[in-house]
Amino acid sequence: MKNLGPKSLKILQALNIYTLQDIRDIGSVAVYQLAKQHDPSVSLNLLWALEGAVLDVDWKIVANQHKKRLLQELGSLK
Repeated sequence: MKNLGPKSLKILQALNIYTLQDIRDIGSVAVYQLAKQHDPSVSLNLLWALEGAVLDVDWKIVANQHKKRLLQELGSLK
């Protein structure tokens, strides 16, 4: 999956998330929250990477253009 390296994929696999469709079904913010619960060292870069994978864009674009919306969504789920 675009933007996701071996460490991220290992965390997702531990959560039984294996495909891009899994991420889409659950939502990138919810997947990030699950990953953060599983491994507290996970940074917001994973959220940008997950959303980038869903949108098929580089994670840096997400961090610049979608950051505020994702953080608001994250805050509303806590």
